[in-house]
Amino acid sequence: MNTMAFTHLHVHSHYSLLDGLPKIKELVQAAKKRKFKALAITDYAALYGVIEFYKTCEKEGIKPVIGTELFVAPNGIASRDPKVDQKVHHVVLLAKNYEGYKSLMKLISIAQVDGFYYRPRVDKSILREHARDLIALSGCMAGIMPQVIRGTDDQEIWKKTALEYEEIFGKGNFYFELQDHPEIEGQVQVNNSLVTLGKELDIPIVATRDVHYLDPDDAEAQDIVTCIGKGRQVSDPSRFKMTHVDRSFNTEKDIASRFGHIPEALSNTEKIVEQCNVEIPLGKWTFPQIEITEGKTPDEDLHDQTYERLPSLMEVTDDVRARVENELDIIKTKGYAEYFLAVADYVQWARDRDIVETTRGSAAGSLVSYALNITTVDPLYFSLPFERFLNPERPSAPDVDTDFADDRRDEVIQYVTEKYGRDKVAQIITFGTMAARAAVRDAGRALGMSYNFCDQVAKAIP
Repeated sequence: MNTMAFTHLHVHSHYSLLDGLPKIKELVQAAKKRKFKALAITDYAALYGVIEFYKTCEKEGIKPVIGTELFVAPNGIASRDPKVDQKVHHVVLLAKNYEGYKSLMKLISIAQVDGFYYRPRVDKSILREHARDLIALSGCMAGIMPQVIRGTDDQEIWKKTALEYEEIFGKGNFYFELQDHPEIEGQVQVNNSLVTLGKELDIPIVATRDVHYLDPDDAEAQDIVTCIGKGRQVSDPSRFKMTHVDRSFNTEKDIASRFGHIPEALSNTEKIVEQCNVEIPLGKWTFPQIEITEGKTPDEDLHDQTYERLPSLMEVTDDVRARVENELDIIKTKGYAEYFLAVADYVQWARDRDIVETTRGSAAGSLVSYALNITTVDPLYFSLPFERFLNPERPSAPDVDTDFADDRRDEVIQYVTEKYGRDKVAQIITFGTMAARAAVRDAGRALGMSYNFCDQVAKAIP
């Protein structure tokens, strides 16, 4: 192994909302241009960018390392004291494999749903419960080890803290993180202390840089973004500022020159990369276990239910039969029978309980959906094509958009959760980004420019 090799393991993309700057494509292409063989993504308490990152890395021939930077509540996530519980410790987690990736998803879900208090948080007991197949790095200056080292001279407390985290993640899975930020007060002292402590406790060290943008010249833009996120102005002397710290995506040669005196900190990045082999199964659809008539396959059950219900809706002529057979053939070929049966199940459940429901979109073009009572629109009467909804060339799964009365929507969610399993039901996020006009107004506000001026510039954008 080349002792001078290095891989970035602590990297924030623009999915570290209003904090990180680089977009995924730009980040991965920069890694390729700078001759990196692998790259990590560690956005704050989120995996929003992971699939895009994974696909882009595969396309560019770079090994993706999937991770996140989590916030750890020192007093447990149940504590909500505004005087003490706004303070959190950071920890970087990297998935070894697909099971580790699932551990990350579980941790982030808990942090966002159960642990949110100013920030999405976990605690040590939650980390211990979901540490399977994860590698942990001790984090930036807000990490637990730097905080302990700077907070006390008692080295027994340092050791106790380090050994507790090693116990949580397992021997060899917890690393002391030496960050390449000598501009930060105390960083060099912390690095030196971690090197000494690592030798004493046999805990490995690893070099990182807390990357938030690609090039040094991007520091000002990233600073403005953080001001937007915190609702502050650039000129505010009391605000937290990091423009004096180079958090750019530097080259392997550059960082090797800074850690040449401790080559194991560099080579350990490669050791970690070798252990991180996440393969995300994309393009495969897994549907929940559904109730079907005994002795039948899902395709047979869908076929029979369609023909049982269709005569009550229309005369089943040869043309109608041909249309139905074509639709059923495509559904069978694509393997979507379970999906249609599941949707028909919860739609019918809602209607039986007088929950106002409607299905919109291209699903109205499916005669099978009409027969199953998923839709109430006759696609033959309105000449709606099935192919717009589903066809052999369509790579994505069918998408039946079903709306329920907002005052009873929770009942439907509870039903499908209880019937199909909590681990089979999820709610999706609507992810919005700032359009050009909004970005101009927000940037202008952070720069202290007048509203009228920013508004005029924004309105000049087509």
